[in-house]
Amino acid sequence: MVNGSTSSAAAGHILVIDDDPTVRDVVGRYLSRAGYQVSASPDGEHGLRAAAARPPDLVVLDLMLPGRSGLEVCTELRAANADTPVIMLTALGEEEDRVTGLELGADDYVTKPFSPRELVLRVGSVLRRSRDAARPPVGAPALTDGDLAVDESARRATLAGRELALTTREFDLLAFLMHNPGRAFGRPELLERVWGWSFGDQSTVTVHVRRLREKVEPDPTAPRRISTVWGVGYRYDLGGTG
Repeated sequence: MVNGSTSSAAAGHILVIDDDPTVRDVVGRYLSRAGYQVSASPDGEHGLRAAAARPPDLVVLDLMLPGRSGLEVCTELRAANADTPVIMLTALGEEEDRVTGLELGADDYVTKPFSPRELVLRVGSVLRRSRDAARPPVGAPALTDGDLAVDESARRATLAGRELALTTREFDLLAFLMHNPGRAFGRPELLERVWGWSFGDQSTVTVHVRRLREKVEPDPTAPRRISTVWGVGYRYDLGGTG
């Protein structure tokens, strides 16, 4: 375990799961200097036990782990606590696994080799968004579109009276689009407005839109609520299922 300063408890507890001791050491040192408390695990089994014993505020997870894969670990972390943010560490050639990880609910990924400073920035950004989501606006009116309702105060979305199982970022994206019906947003703008990133892979937005469509559209292959605006990005159409 790498321990930060006395103020690190307020910054948050980060769990790093990576089988490379150099990565664990370097990432741990940079995060500690940024004020975080850091725990480190060499594989998925140890990581899951560490997360159960002391739930982290965020997990940095390597996809290429010995034994249980990072994707399996991500699935179990999500099942145990759907709100814990996960940042994946991936190799350059693992695009399919990156997309799968995002579909499983990972919040972000960083490609190896990476800058430790960039990772610290990503951790801070994801944590801020996660904490903002935990403090929804009090008394905010529900957003409705036919049988779809989004209650930001309760962080709850329902479709035809049935609660939807949305990740933190899926909920944020849906609420943002419903606040701005009829307006087309490019992927870079959505990354900045919803994720709070001034940089990042735009496929993150693509994957989250696809997951949202699977949950709010009668036919995700022919979306009528979240429309694709070719050459631009996406637009929310009120009454799209009417």
